[in-house]
Amino acid sequence: MSFSTCDLFDEDPTLQSDNSQMRNFGAQHKFSGPIRTVLCYQDNSLVKRELATPGNGAVLVVDGGGSLDCALLGDMVAQLAVDNGWAGLVVNGAVRDSAALAQMPLGIKALGTNPRKSAKTNSGSVGVELRFGSVIYRPGLMLHSDEDGIVVEAI
Repeated sequence: MSFSTCDLFDEDPTLQSDNSQMRNFGAQHKFSGPIRTVLCYQDNSLVKRELATPGNGAVLVVDGGGSLDCALLGDMVAQLAVDNGWAGLVVNGAVRDSAALAQMPLGIKALGTNPRKSAKTNSGSVGVELRFGSVIYRPGLMLHSDEDGIVVEAI
């Protein structure tokens, strides 16, 4: 991929820019694709379910409320994303198995890490508009991510 989020923003200042200071965890630091969404809190059941479906180059944006109390993504769930053709994930929350994630051919941005597993209660919502990091993440909008941050198509 040959894009820079800085250049994209310079070309189109109406793009939304995420200010949440997420860190890169996957081997692909540069990724882009249409957005799909999951809203959940300390429960990754819906994340796992979505990543088990064909990704077709999409980016799954997960709003875990910014909680760092448990991980919403680990190596086994991330492998589902790799196997099913997802371009990447943006997690407003924590991940685990960071050494393994760093070897996976997948873009992963998250706030931090925690070795604690999440609950498995199937709570949350899929395909909803999310708002965090000063960005509105709407399913179908295009997301671009690299070492400098995340930009999303204007609403």
